[in-house]
Amino acid sequence: MNLKDILFPKKQEKRFYYAEKTATLKIAKTLKEWIPKQEKDIVVVCIGTDRSTGDSLGPMVGTLLKDQSLNLNNLYIYGTLDQPVHAKNLEEQLEVISEKHPDANILAIDACLGKQSSIGSIIIGSGPMKPGAAVQKHLPEIGDLYISAVVNISGYMEYFVLQNTRLSIVMNMAKEIAHALRLLDHLVSKEKKATK
Repeated sequence: MNLKDILFPKKQEKRFYYAEKTATLKIAKTLKEWIPKQEKDIVVVCIGTDRSTGDSLGPMVGTLLKDQSLNLNNLYIYGTLDQPVHAKNLEEQLEVISEKHPDANILAIDACLGKQSSIGSIIIGSGPMKPGAAVQKHLPEIGDLYISAVVNISGYMEYFVLQNTRLSIVMNMAKEIAHALRLLDHLVSKEKKATK
């Protein structure tokens, strides 16, 4: 490892296609391996808005997880269709999270645009996410880990593309991510029981 690697560590990224049969398990295992401090709270920040089909992926994931919140032991969910975390309230929500969950592991989830061949890809990465980058918004970076879901093609009229994204793919990807996060919660609980 050279000085450049120490000062500017490379981000890890893995890609999974949402309809692949083993995607749920692979996503959950990857997240569990990459969570920096397993004994700390895991805060899931689902970024987006219910006013745009393509950008509703994050809040959909949050809503699906909140509907199952009685079964979640290790995940704290911020951002749902009823109470989205978006560009206008992101900084405020980050302050609330840092007060309620100091030193937590933060997992940021957001939709993104990409190549035609990447639509349907769920990207897991280490390090912070830059929400709003596709539509040239300058928002604070967030997270120790992130999940980006490629919902449509980028390159031209991004707002219009997000507005006209198929709800079907957004919903199916949101379900896949929610299933993976429920499995992550189960895996973390299982490990905590084993270490007691």
